[in-house]
Amino acid sequence: MVSPFLPDDAKVAAVREALPSTGAGVYLNAGTSGPLPRETAKAMADLADYELTVGRAAYDYYLAALERMAEARAAVAAILSTDVGTVALTHSTAHGMNIASSGLDWQPGERAVTTNREHAGGLGPLLALRDARGVSVDIVDIGTGGDDERTLAAFDAAIVPGTRLVSLSHVTWSTGAVLPVRAIADLAHSRGAFVLVDGAQAAGAIPVDVAALGADAYALPAQKWLLGPEGMGALWVAAASLERVRPTFAGYFTYDMLAPGAPYQPFPDARRLESGPLHQPSVLGFGRSVGWLAMYVGLDWVYERASRLARRTADALAAIPRVHLVTPPDRMASLITFGIDGWPAEAALDELGRRTFAIARTVPDTDWLRFSVGFWNTEPELDRVLRTVEELARHTPDTLPPRPSLTILGEG
Repeated sequence: MVSPFLPDDAKVAAVREALPSTGAGVYLNAGTSGPLPRETAKAMADLADYELTVGRAAYDYYLAALERMAEARAAVAAILSTDVGTVALTHSTAHGMNIASSGLDWQPGERAVTTNREHAGGLGPLLALRDARGVSVDIVDIGTGGDDERTLAAFDAAIVPGTRLVSLSHVTWSTGAVLPVRAIADLAHSRGAFVLVDGAQAAGAIPVDVAALGADAYALPAQKWLLGPEGMGALWVAAASLERVRPTFAGYFTYDMLAPGAPYQPFPDARRLESGPLHQPSVLGFGRSVGWLAMYVGLDWVYERASRLARRTADALAAIPRVHLVTPPDRMASLITFGIDGWPAEAALDELGRRTFAIARTVPDTDWLRFSVGFWNTEPELDRVLRTVEELARHTPDTLPPRPSLTILGEG
């Protein structure tokens, strides 16, 4: 069983036992989907079985559903160092980004500012605003995101009168750079803009204090670094900014239908941004995964170990001839993006998978590979992958020696 008080070696072994998919290969893609804990999968399966065999119609089940949702909000609030009343449950980061960006009181001719390093989940809502409401979208070039002066200068030039929204990532999905969110938020606020942050590659990977970031809203997913199920996420909105985000969709939690003397008023907290029922096994799984990380693994240990292993891996990659590190080493979280000279990214990823069982990914429209280094990884497996990267870098796809094959002899 995982415990915060285990010695490191025993704890890593217990963590990997609790995350079975870490044994299926070298798990380096939590930036897409993290490994699901056994405990989470069992809890979700048990609830799904209850729904099948007992049903979902009893009033007690409804009350239990409200409790599960409250627990999930509280778990997210703990991760973000904030109050539970500022957290709404969503279906994904993109869902949260849509709620916050569409909920502003847009006027004709107003502008949104974002970067050229945004994920589709952050950029898509802005393009929808452009197409539906005529909002002007300014996409600023921040390079790889590792030069804070360049990044701030780009935002300084772009945040002009009429800018209502500044939307950006905490950690960029393509390069792994940690952006100077606080400085950008201060700049945006000085010019009256609302600041929305995509926290998909930060929440669960690095410490996040949303108040210290200075953002107005922060969206995150369940399935990446928080190790929860697909189809769940959360949106934080600062208490002082909540009135600026109008519900785009309304549902059970938007309006208090039963408030004595004043029914049909919006709920006073972030629940007003939740538009409808959620899949209850997934709600349970979200809260269970975050609770497992916080109470059994320990967030300080998670952040320290992931950071240490990621930095170790980035340093090793940077030292390999013909490998170029894209992720800025002084502005990194747990994502590491790199390229190998002479290698198309898909070909390199295929060789890494066949030779080391590495589970990673490429970055579209580039020849970059991306590793998501997590607290579950071990030094020996990372070293095995790094040795293979070094071997690839010494060759090209045409000169790489074939992988040794195992001959299976039949009986007789």
